[in-house]
Amino acid sequence: MATTKTAIATMKVAQISKPGGDFELVEREIPKPLQGHVRIKVQACGICHSDVLTKEGWPGIQYPRVPGHEVAGIIDELGAGVSEWKQGQRVGVGWHGGHDGTCLSCRRGDFRNCRNRKIPGISYDGGYQQYMVAPVEALAAIPESLSAVEAAPLLCAGITTFGALRQSGAVPGDLVAVEGVGGLGHLGIQFASKFGYKVAAIGRGSENAALAKKLGATVYIDSKSTNAAQELQKLGGAQVILATAPSSKAMSELIDGLGPNGKLIVVGASTDAIEVTPVQLIFGNHAIQGWAAGTPPDSEDTLRFAELSGVRPMIETYPLEKAAEAYARMMSGKAQFRVVLTM
Repeated sequence: MATTKTAIATMKVAQISKPGGDFELVEREIPKPLQGHVRIKVQACGICHSDVLTKEGWPGIQYPRVPGHEVAGIIDELGAGVSEWKQGQRVGVGWHGGHDGTCLSCRRGDFRNCRNRKIPGISYDGGYQQYMVAPVEALAAIPESLSAVEAAPLLCAGITTFGALRQSGAVPGDLVAVEGVGGLGHLGIQFASKFGYKVAAIGRGSENAALAKKLGATVYIDSKSTNAAQELQKLGGAQVILATAPSSKAMSELIDGLGPNGKLIVVGASTDAIEVTPVQLIFGNHAIQGWAAGTPPDSEDTLRFAELSGVRPMIETYPLEKAAEAYARMMSGKAQFRVVLTM
């Protein structure tokens, strides 16, 4: 008797086969979720500047690798032992893609600083694909009123700016400056405004002034034509400066704009040095702090706050098949403001 072969279900994947390689659109077998994992039918995946780590190479990445850590979709299948999540439930996966639960940081409840933290798109395949497998500790529930396209950027750019401002120590009425009106900055301005701060948006050039005001800025400072630090001092000095644009030079120039006990919070990733003198920190009790994304419960807080307050990312969408074009658009710095792949 003739035997019939069972057709293998496949999916489209945009992968990188080697450091510095080009995007390849390939067909792969749809994966099965392992124990403690779920399979997500991806609906949208944001393209973040940190995806450059997968594209250009990062120690420990095993290739081929699928980038993407701003993932929104629906649980398609549950792995063994998963009981707290349901098939068909809307979920997202952000930068925090899992933790070991056993290292000293985890035992202290500091999962953000797990020594063996996993990152989607780096530790395992991310969201530039139609189906993705993720551990349950990486999942965040998505509110029904947020679309997948809206939710995706909030799982990295959103949670980063929301978390940094929420933990900054600033209180309603304080002067908070947001450096940069881009992918992170346009969300930071909105969150800062909804938190009740007096918001000073800082950008290079006058072209972003109207948008910054529309997003909720009280005042716009053009660092191209004025000394932004001096302008902040005229307003009384900033309690917090949220540095979102990845320019260490621009960050260095803003330190003198801090008020007493003011803090520069760095979320824009750059590899060159921030220049500051001890005197700049000592007089005025100034501080500089870095801030990364957050855990899935932080993602859920961000999504709920966005849902309630009306904070939304500005988005350009591309189909998965145009992942290379979408990535290039993000890298060009000309996108308005977050680029999202749709499946």
